[in-house]
Amino acid sequence: MLYAIVGHDAPNSLEARLANRPAHLARLHALQEAGRLVLAGPFPAIDSPDPGPAGFTGSLIVAEFASLADAQAWAAEDPYKINGVYVSVDIQPFKKALPA
Repeated sequence: MLYAIVGHDAPNSLEARLANRPAHLARLHALQEAGRLVLAGPFPAIDSPDPGPAGFTGSLIVAEFASLADAQAWAAEDPYKINGVYVSVDIQPFKKALPA
């Protein structure tokens, strides 16, 4: 089943986000290579594709996992969560409707 994982950034976490980005992306690439990643990306803090020092407010990942518990375990091991970029993470089942 698909799960939506929404990480909420801690205030002033841009430096930690940038430092942990390679490890975070490596895990996403592994999901992609396994054919389980639907989409992933950050939420810019301002209305711009490159928010610069304004940074980001969080991230969205939609990916396939065997269960909610598996999605939770995967998210708990994310470098952004472990290293304080994410102050909290919400995970819920997701049913893709469009595009078909």
